[in-house]
Formats: sequence, C-alpha cells, structure tokens
Amino acid sequence: MNSISNASSNIPMVYLVDDEQVVRAALAWLLRSRRLLSQSFDSAESFESALDEPVAASPDRWPTGPSCMLLDLRMGGMSGLSLFDRLAQRGLTQAMPVIFLTGHGDVATAVSAIKRGAFDFVEKPFSDNTLVDRVEHALTASMVWLGARADRERQSQLLQQLSEREFAVMELISRGVPNKLIADKLKLSIRTVEIHRARVFEKLGVNSAVEVVNVLHALRTSR
Repeated sequence: MNSISNASSNIPMVYLVDDEQVVRAALAWLLRSRRLLSQSFDSAESFESALDEPVAASPDRWPTGPSCMLLDLRMGGMSGLSLFDRLAQRGLTQAMPVIFLTGHGDVATAVSAIKRGAFDFVEKPFSDNTLVDRVEHALTASMVWLGARADRERQSQLLQQLSEREFAVMELISRGVPNKLIADKLKLSIRTVEIHRARVFEKLGVNSAVEVVNVLHALRTSR
C-alpha cells in the first residue's frame, strides 16, 4: 500500500487517483515535465486507506503543504464521486482541491460535483496546457487556504497568552465599550483598564480596537 507523501510545506503535491495505469503514468509524466510532484493511486480505496494514517496522526494539520487531487470520476469499486464526498466529510476539499477527470457523458455529474465543492473538472481527452493550468490554480487555492489556516492558528495561540482579566477586557473592547464603562463593569480603575488594553494590543500584535474585532471574527467564523 502506498503511503501519503506531503513531506515539505514548501513543495506542492498532486495526488493522482485513477484505475488506469496508462492514465496515471501519462499524468505523472506531464506533471513532472512541468516540475510538479505527484503521487499515484490505483483506486479510491487505496487513497483513502493511505490517507487514514497521516490524518489520524494530525487531523487538523494535513495536508501540510499545497496539494490538489486529479480524480477519475468513474472507477471500479468506489467511484470518484464517492471518494470526493468522503473527503468533503473529512473537511479536506479546501486544503486539497479536487479536479475531476471525466468522459463526455459525465460532464453533468462533474458540474453537479462542483456545486457540492469540487474545484473543477477536465474532460477527456484533455489538453495538457488546460490540465496543468487547472492544477496550478488548484495548488494556488490550496496555498491560500493553508496560509489562512496558519494565520488562524497563530491568532489562536496569541489569544491563549492573555490572562483571564485581559481576555475579559478584550471582549469588552471588541464590543466597542469605552474604557470608563469597562472599568465600571469589571470594578477596575480606568488606569488598570488602560494597562490591560495596552497589553492586549501588544500580545495580539494589533494597534486598534477594530483589529481586535477582526482577530476575533476570523477565529469565530473559522470554527
């Protein structure tokens, strides 16, 4: 059984899932000619089985680098569409955008999959340039999503540095409560509130109440 490769956060990886060896070989050669790494799987089941280990070990961290998948819609055993649905249930289809490879008769199904969150589809026989263009766009989308995830993690870690009192002050700042009312509500002096406010700004790396609101909003909407 293949194991999932995603060794470096700086190196993009394209996962090829197709039950035809000749197609996998052709895709791997095409991507290699454009300096893109790939890893091949001969069935949806083999990819999902290989995926279990890294996801189980670090469910919130895989993939660690820009990734996408070229997925055949029709395969023996589990279909590409079923695998896509399973990946969506795991919350992986934004970090690893899925591009379906389809025959002419499957276009309507592929369009339906896009409405459900697939990144794109390419119809067989495909143009090499068109396919690589789609792959590069998908890898860029993955990189942007992973960057946003890293920002959320960084902001979450910053919040954890706040003391209980600082967190309470921050919550009131985010609601637009002025210092005097914060002092009254928390039974503190205005000077103490000003000190806590300054520490909150310093620890979060922000310069205004608006930026505090943006940090909290980003964290809450990502959950």
